[in-house]
Amino acid sequence: MTSVPATAVSYLALGDSYTIGEGVAEDGRWPRQLAHALREGGIALADPRIIATTGWTTDELTWGIDGAEPLGEWDFVSLLIGVNNQYRGRSAVEYRSEFETLLRRSIAFARGRADRVLVLSIPDWGATPFVKTTRATPATISAELDAYNAAAQVVCEAHGVAFVDITPVSRERGGETIMLADDGLHPSAAMYTQWTTLALPVARELLSR
Repeated sequence: MTSVPATAVSYLALGDSYTIGEGVAEDGRWPRQLAHALREGGIALADPRIIATTGWTTDELTWGIDGAEPLGEWDFVSLLIGVNNQYRGRSAVEYRSEFETLLRRSIAFARGRADRVLVLSIPDWGATPFVKTTRATPATISAELDAYNAAAQVVCEAHGVAFVDITPVSRERGGETIMLADDGLHPSAAMYTQWTTLALPVARELLSR
């Protein structure tokens, strides 16, 4: 791994279990992998300051941000949130409103630069073995998450924010043992590498502006 230079570009990562990397080592988290990959490519992005907790919904992330020390301004911000809204049966309409509030705050953290904010879509946990322990069906989960992600993408487009769709790879490979943490639900570092591969060219372009 490349070292972090003293003049590195600052990075704030906002989210839930998928951002904090439930069940994986710190360097396996996708925001950390993204920072490392960018540094290896010559862009001096610092390791992220992460505001994320397993189980958080959109409103809980908002409270988490409010409860953190004054966060100030950052050169780059990522946002991935919403799976727990869907898991708890909340509506896509409510999600869209709360997501937009978080996106506006993300832009503000990025010094008002929408072109320095990156959003990842919500992965499909219905592809994992964990779904068998619930009453939900993969088809229902997929349909609901498609509605959530469509809402998020529309909001991102309206604000000029980059949206990276990692949901297809989560569906294609989410059931593979190598792509899962020990709990059979959360992604492994190998799955986060798949997400990083998709996010990397977009992040590189944003940070080159």
